[in-house]
Amino acid sequence: MHVKPLAPVFHRCVAAGRRLTGTWAGTPRAVDVLTALGCLGLMALDLPGLAAADNSLSGLAAAVVLALGCTTLLVRRRLPWISYLAALLFIGWLHELTLIQFALYSVGRFRGRRAGILATLGYIAFALVMFWVPGWPEPPGQTLSGFLSIVVPIGALASAVGIAAYRHDLVRELTARRAESAVLQAVQQERTSVARDVHDFVGRELTLLTVRSEVLSVRARESAHAKDFEELADTARRAHLVLNEIIVQRGERASTPGVDGLAALAEESGRAGSPVRLAMDEDVHGLSPLRQAAVYRVVQECLTNAAKHAHGETIEVSVAADGPWLRIAVSNALPARTPGRAPVSAGSGTASMSERVRSLGGTLTATRTDETYEVVATLPRG
Repeated sequence: MHVKPLAPVFHRCVAAGRRLTGTWAGTPRAVDVLTALGCLGLMALDLPGLAAADNSLSGLAAAVVLALGCTTLLVRRRLPWISYLAALLFIGWLHELTLIQFALYSVGRFRGRRAGILATLGYIAFALVMFWVPGWPEPPGQTLSGFLSIVVPIGALASAVGIAAYRHDLVRELTARRAESAVLQAVQQERTSVARDVHDFVGRELTLLTVRSEVLSVRARESAHAKDFEELADTARRAHLVLNEIIVQRGERASTPGVDGLAALAEESGRAGSPVRLAMDEDVHGLSPLRQAAVYRVVQECLTNAAKHAHGETIEVSVAADGPWLRIAVSNALPARTPGRAPVSAGSGTASMSERVRSLGGTLTATRTDETYEVVATLPRG
């Protein structure tokens, strides 16, 4: 009978455990569990005092009560007021101030500034009422000023930290939404730009087709194919009208330059401090205007990114026609030192550039190493 070695099985079990732990450790539930355990650990330090002086609970009963109180922190994201009420109960019954710190933080963290301030004021008012109850707090003879010097800072600090975390989450979410909105806007603008280019270039060809069809229909008026040429001219006119209706022109704009404008781009980049070495096949000049516009936009965006993140480095630009494909490669060395101040960038230029390339059936990849950054775009020539 063949018995599998235990070592491989053990290693697989360990690997599975690590994957499960790694997945679970990054969840909010894991943070809540660790928070509850941390609170229980702090309160456990006072178990002997709780059992001996503060109340009639035994050591085991006190541990159970504290554990039950800490379990309320497991729902602190959805129901932070449960932990808050349990913490007030602990103050009045067990004279325990540990849970209220976690509860006030949770209220401020997940309910905001107003709820955090109200919870803090309620906690301080409740503690003051309890201070005047005979026999509370321990030890006897504690002055009101000394009591407040403990109660007020605990509540104010815990609540303030929670409110600050809440505001940080709001800012982070707002920043993420703004970045997403900027990318979506850039993609939409690029789609509009591509649509306008299609209108310009395809519309011109449809106009020529219409004119040629009308000329041929006049020449073939007495032949058997006259009706066919007239139908062809009507079809071309209708196609042009449909194109105008789908792609609405809003305002005047300058047409996108083609590959002939790359030399001017390179010269402009050199004057700005980032020299460009441009290599371009002669066959590229025979591309359609739509693809030439795409080449220009890709190179333009890459030069802009290089000027932001690697100013002063030489930029290599290559536009090559390789069989049925057109390959655009732009690379530059990265500076040895990170700039002291991050360049201003919305992060949407690459998204719009990718959108234009994809709209023409191509692909775009950006590769970053420790020393270089390279963007490669591939487009079909036809």
